[in-house]
Parts: sequence; C-alpha cells; structure tokens
Amino acid sequence: MAALYKRVVLKLSGEALKGSAASGIDFSVLQFIAREVQQLLGLGVQVGLVIGGGNIWRGTNAEGTGLDRATADYMGMLATIMNGLALQSAFEQVGLEARAMSALRLDEVCEPYIRQRALEHLRRNRVVIFVGGTGLPYFTTDTVAALRAVEVGADIFLKGTNVDAVYSADPRTDRTAAPYRQIGYDQFLADHLKAMDATAVSLCRENHLPILLFNMNKPGNIVRAAMQGDIGTLIKEA
Repeated sequence: MAALYKRVVLKLSGEALKGSAASGIDFSVLQFIAREVQQLLGLGVQVGLVIGGGNIWRGTNAEGTGLDRATADYMGMLATIMNGLALQSAFEQVGLEARAMSALRLDEVCEPYIRQRALEHLRRNRVVIFVGGTGLPYFTTDTVAALRAVEVGADIFLKGTNVDAVYSADPRTDRTAAPYRQIGYDQFLADHLKAMDATAVSLCRENHLPILLFNMNKPGNIVRAAMQGDIGTLIKEA
C-alpha cells in the first residue's frame, strides 16, 4: 500500500509519554511510538517529529508562583529536549537512525537546528526530532510543529492526541458536542475551537498545509494517519 504522504511532521504531546503515571516518562510508551514510526519509515514515509514537554514541565505551571512567563517557557523548552533524547534512544533501539535537533544550543547532546541539515537527514530516512521549541518564549509546541512542517516541506502536519477528533465543544463537559470529520481553517478559528493552538492553525492556513488530528494511543493509528488519512479530523482549506 502506498502512503498518502511522502514527508510528514508528527506532533506528540509530552503528556503522552507519561502513560498512566502522574509525570515523567513511561518507557513502554517510548517503545510503542518507536515501533509505530519504524513502520512508517518502512513504508517510505519521511518523518519529522515534535514532542512537547508537559510530562515534565509546562510554562503555564508558573502561574501564581512569581516565576515569569519567559523563564517558565524556557524551562518547557528544556523539557522537550529531555523527551527528544529519550525518543532518539528509543528509535535507535529498534534500529532506526534518529537526530535530535534543537533550537536552543546544547551541542554536547543535540545537533543545532539547521534547516538544510534537517532536510538532508530526512532524505536519508533518519527520524528528525525537533526539540527546544523555536528557541523563543511564548510559542506553543503546536506552533513549533507547524513552523517546522512548513520549513521542511512536509505534506501534512499529523497531530497525535488523546482524543479521536476535533469536536464542536468539549465532549467531557458538553453532551451535545459533535466530532468533525473535516473542517476548514477559517471555521476552526472563527469557532475558537481549543483542539489546537490558533497561531499554529493560522500558519498552516497561510501555507496551505493540511492538519490531521487523531488519537495516537490506538495501535496502528500513526501509520493509518499517514497511509489512509481516514481517521480523526482533517483541517484544511474549505
């Protein structure tokens, strides 16, 4: 079966890495992700990956503590580096080549993010893990993923979450909430839907980059998202 997309950027939340624990990294989750991505590469898909840091630290944790937002965001960027290194190791354990590339310089453990170098890694079928955010505070990892996807010419932004779709309202609190199979960028933004950061969606709209939001916790869904695209919610031009 041929893949729908040749090159993808996959965004995973840091909180997904903690599994059932309150925080930290569940190594069985790392292994699960590594096996899913291994299948993708075996099918000829080039994979860039952005990982959040919410299992270790979220910038919003600083609210009410006296810690300023910029400092809290930099701490979050460091958390993404920790997660990225863990993922890099997990990929290597299943025989994949992987490179963690950081927007924050930490040369002893990560390559610096250089676009042309990232493109070369992708062409060589290495998993590129984009860490360290944008290197600047006030940007979410959704926005980082959108930015990197545009920069490397990805065919789609795959956003793996713990929900099955974008809903018209929060299904946890509103029983009338209905899932969307497909929604336009403009409607997503006009309805102030919370499934993704608005800045990220706007950037994708400006660059005609489709987004597929899907549940990453179901085995096979990461592969299915790239191969068939028949799950979750597709956000694109109406």
